[in-house]
Amino acid sequence: MDIRLILLTTGAFFLPASAFAADAVQTAPAADAADAMDTGAEITVFGAGQSRQVQQIRQEDVAILTPGTSPLKAISKLPGVNFQSADAFGNYEWSERISIRGFNQQQLGFTLDGIPLGDFSYGNNNGLHISRAISPENIASTSVSQGAGSITTASTNNLGGTVAFVSRDPSEHFGADVEGTYGQDNAVRGFIRVDTGDIGGGVRGFVSYGYLSTDKWKGYGEQKQHVVDAKLVVPVGQASLTGYFNFSDRREDDYQDLSLDIIKRLGYNVDNISNNFPLALKIAQVGANTGYTGATPTNPAAGLITPAPYANADDVYYDAGGLRQDYLGGLRLDAPLGNNVTAHLTGYYHSNHGAGLWWTPYVPSPNGSQISERTTEYDIRRGGVFGSIDWNTDHNKLTIGGWYEKNNFHQARRFYSVDPATVDSSDHLVFPKNPFFTQWEFKFDTETVQMFAEDHLDIGAVTLTVGNKGFQVRNKATPVIAGGLASGKIGVTDWFQPSVGAVWHLNSGELFAGFTQVTRAYPSASTAGPFATTQAGFNALNLKPEQSDTYEAGYRFHSGGFSGVLATYLVEFRNRLLSFKNGAGIVGNPAILQNVGGVESYGIEAAGQYKIMDAVTLFASYAYNNSEYKDDVLNANGTVRSAIKGKTVVDAPKSVATAEIAYDDKSIFGRIGANYMSRRYFTYTNDQSVPGRVLVDASIGYRFTGEGPLKGLEIQGNVTNLFDKKYVATIGSNGFGDSGDNQTLLAGSPQTFFVTVRKAF
Repeated sequence: MDIRLILLTTGAFFLPASAFAADAVQTAPAADAADAMDTGAEITVFGAGQSRQVQQIRQEDVAILTPGTSPLKAISKLPGVNFQSADAFGNYEWSERISIRGFNQQQLGFTLDGIPLGDFSYGNNNGLHISRAISPENIASTSVSQGAGSITTASTNNLGGTVAFVSRDPSEHFGADVEGTYGQDNAVRGFIRVDTGDIGGGVRGFVSYGYLSTDKWKGYGEQKQHVVDAKLVVPVGQASLTGYFNFSDRREDDYQDLSLDIIKRLGYNVDNISNNFPLALKIAQVGANTGYTGATPTNPAAGLITPAPYANADDVYYDAGGLRQDYLGGLRLDAPLGNNVTAHLTGYYHSNHGAGLWWTPYVPSPNGSQISERTTEYDIRRGGVFGSIDWNTDHNKLTIGGWYEKNNFHQARRFYSVDPATVDSSDHLVFPKNPFFTQWEFKFDTETVQMFAEDHLDIGAVTLTVGNKGFQVRNKATPVIAGGLASGKIGVTDWFQPSVGAVWHLNSGELFAGFTQVTRAYPSASTAGPFATTQAGFNALNLKPEQSDTYEAGYRFHSGGFSGVLATYLVEFRNRLLSFKNGAGIVGNPAILQNVGGVESYGIEAAGQYKIMDAVTLFASYAYNNSEYKDDVLNANGTVRSAIKGKTVVDAPKSVATAEIAYDDKSIFGRIGANYMSRRYFTYTNDQSVPGRVLVDASIGYRFTGEGPLKGLEIQGNVTNLFDKKYVATIGSNGFGDSGDNQTLLAGSPQTFFVTVRKAF
C-alpha cells in the first residue's frame, strides 16, 4: 500500500466533528517543547519534541546584528533558509526575498504572535513585512519550520515552511533601553523603549520608538522609517489579556534593476539617475524618437542617439520608490475553562496605505514632459479572529481551533504628470496627488475560514501527533476601471489537509518523522495570481489550487556542549501556477499565467552548535536542495512552449551553508559568520544564472558591568560584507523569464561599517 495512503487514512480519524473560529498556535512552534532537552544558554534551539524540522533563534541572534536589521537576516543561518537583500540592513522591501527548500516567500506562512502577516509580497495585498510589523529589538524569538509548518498556523499559503515571530513581554520592572547607531552612507538609527514595570495587580506594558534614515549605498536618494510599538499585559483573575499595537511609516528610494548585460557594460554601481533630470529626460526623448518605448515623441530635436554610456531607455530610469504606512493591532485573551482546559482568543486589525512609484519613459505626461510618474497604489483593510482550545492530560494534548479573516484590498495603477522643466524639485517620498490617468483600478474581497484539530499522544518514549487543517477561501475582484485586466470570482475549498508525525525520545536526543499535506489559496491582486492577467486569459485558465505533500525525518541530539540536527525530506508539489514575465517590468504588461504541472524537491539539512567553553560557541549549518520541474510547459495545441522538465527551479540554490564563531564573556562579545549560496537560475529553462557567493559579516563589542553610571552601557561595532564582495543579491525583482537575460537583478551592498551605543536604565 502507498505510504501516503496510509498516512492520509490515519489522519482522517482525527477530523473534527465540528469546529468554530478559534485559533492557532500563538507561540513559536519550538517553544512548547523547549524543555524536552536541556538547551542551556544556546543561541539556537533545535525544536525538541517536534515531529518536523524546527529551529528557534532568540533575541541574542538579532541584537548582534546592526540595529534595524531585518530579523529575516538573522534566520538565514538556519539550514535550508535562503535570504537575499540588496542593502546592508536587509530590509529594503523591493529586494527582500526569502525562500525555504525551493519555496518562495509567497508560498510560506508568516505570523507575529499568531497574527497572520500574509505572504510578504511586495504587492502588499494581504499583510505586511516583518520589518514594518515590529522593531527587531522587540522580537523575543523567531521559529522556522522548514517543512509545511504547524497546521495551527493562520496561513493559507504555507506550501513550504512557516516563520513565527514572538514579541517580547513587558518587563516586570520599570526601565528604559536607549540605543543609537551611526554608519556609512549617513546611516542613523535610534531606538528607545520604556517599560512601565508592574504598576499594580500585575499590569505592565512597554512603548518603543525606532527611527532609521540612510542614504542609498549607490546612486542618489534615501531610505527612512518610523516605527512605534506598544504592548500591555493585564491579568484578569486567572486569565490574561494582552494588547499589541504597531505603527510604521516607511519610505524608500529604489535601486535600479539590472541584467547581466547591464552589469557587464556598466558595472554593479549603475543606478537610477534621480540627481540628473535633464539626462533622464533626454534618454526618454531619444527612446520615443527611435520607437524603442513606443511613446509619442515630445521633442524630435533630441535626436536618435542615447547619451553614453547608456544604450537604451531601460538601461537607467530617473527614479523609483516605495511608500508604506501601516497600523496593526491585536487583543488576546488566555483563560482557563476548567481542569486541564485552556482557551485562547485573539482579534486583530490591519490598515495599510501604500504605493510603488516608477518614473517611466514609456508614458509621456500631458503637459509635454516625456516622463510621467507611474504608481501602483495599495490600500488594505483587514480584520480577523483566531483562537484555540487546549485540553491537556498526563499523556495527551488535544487542540481544536480556527481562524476567520475578512480582507478588503483596493489596488490601482495611476499616472501623474512630471514637470517638463529641466529641474525637478518634487519630493519623491510623498504620496502623489491628482493623477492624469488611471489605467486600472480594482476592489478585492477575500474571506477566509480555517479550522483545525491536532492531537499529541505520549506512549512511553514515543509521542504521536495527528491532525487536520481545512479552509475555505473566497476571492472576488470588482473592477472600478478594468483596463483590460481580469475580474470575477474564484475560490478554494479543502477541508482535508492532514498531518501525522512521531517523535521517539532517546537518552541523548530524539528521532522524528512526519507527513503534511497543504493546499494554497489564490491571492487577490491585479499584480499577482489569477487576476493578474487579461480577462480572456483568466477565463481560459485551468485553475487548480497549488498543493504540496511534505515527508521529512531526522535526528536531534544533545550531548554536553554539543547539540544539532540532521534531517532529510521529500516534497511533491502539484498544480504549480507560473507567471511568465511579459516585457520590461516598468511597462506593467499583464502576466502570462499557466498551470504547468509539478515540482519535486528533496534534500538534506544539517546544523550543529558546540559550546567550546562558557564564552565561545561554534555554529554551522548546511542544506542541499534539489528542486526540479516535473513537466514541460505546453501550448493550447499540446506543443511544447517551454522545455523545463528536469530543470532546476528558479531562485533555488542547491547548496546553502553558514559557519560562525561567537564569543561572549559578559564584557567582551563578538561574532563572525560566513554565508555561502550556490548558483541561482533566473530563467525557467536555466539558460541564465548568477554565480554562487560567500558573504562574511562581523561584530565586536564591549559591555560595561559592575555598579556606577556606566552600568548597562554597551558599545558595538558591525561590518557587513567584510571582504567587499561584488555580487548579485536579489534575483527575480521583476519576475522570472522563460529564457534569455532579464532586467530582474539587484546588486548587493558593499562593505559597510556601523557603530552602536546602548544604555539600559
